[in-house]
Amino acid sequence: MGRATGRATARVTARVTERAMGRAIERASGLGQRRGSGALASGSSGVPEGDRTISGVVLLLPGGEPVSTRRASSFSVAALRPLARRLERAGRAEGLVVHLVHYRCRGWNGAAAHTAHDAEWAADEVLRRYGDVPVCLAGTGLGGRAALWAAGHPAVNSVLAISPWLPPVADAAEPEPVKQLVGRQVMIVHGTNDQRTDPDLSYRLAERAKKANRDTCRFEVHSDGHSLHQHRSEVQALAVDFVLGSLAGRGYSRPVTDALAAPPPLGLRMPLAVGFGG
Repeated sequence: MGRATGRATARVTARVTERAMGRAIERASGLGQRRGSGALASGSSGVPEGDRTISGVVLLLPGGEPVSTRRASSFSVAALRPLARRLERAGRAEGLVVHLVHYRCRGWNGAAAHTAHDAEWAADEVLRRYGDVPVCLAGTGLGGRAALWAAGHPAVNSVLAISPWLPPVADAAEPEPVKQLVGRQVMIVHGTNDQRTDPDLSYRLAERAKKANRDTCRFEVHSDGHSLHQHRSEVQALAVDFVLGSLAGRGYSRPVTDALAAPPPLGLRMPLAVGFGG
């Protein structure tokens, strides 16, 4: 780790948009840091945390690389900011806050599972700052795998894995764990044309997870790739629906309710309808 780990202990900042309060774009300092680990940054907050009751926290986990000790990419964090803002706006009335997790380095790195450990540290940091509140781990790419792995943390009540990067079966020393998902609400979202991570791998994982935990569903975004650009609005709306249903008790939309209730393969190959949430 060395140099990359040392750099990650510096303060990490994120842009905060507060147009509703008549302010320009500002910067908010990281939530906290641990020796040799990552940091959390506010997603977008228009209300000071001291003026409202925090009822739940969403931790957004960016993508990364299978093997790398380089400093975490700012581009992967930036790619999640639109979703962070949408989640924050949608959940503000229920007392939800959103934080972006900054990894100590961008790689999973085999048995070290660095990004998964950073996700666990972030959940610990949420408890330190907010107390005993439920946490949703929401990750994209490698962050999706980190969210699934870190689901066993006692604060986590739900997991959202978007285009999760999973190792090819031939390269895996053993199957991806699923026991840590028991008792959690779990949703996987994957584009059928993903060329970076095989969507069949997330389906196989969802099959195994469903056997251990019935509260598991998976949505397929037909004709879309890894970044889900073509149906970004629908994917974000689905994320909001799942997060608010899991953390705020709003109740899921009918498609999500049906996907969670349906047996395999129906509930694991649920198509995301064009215009969802519109």
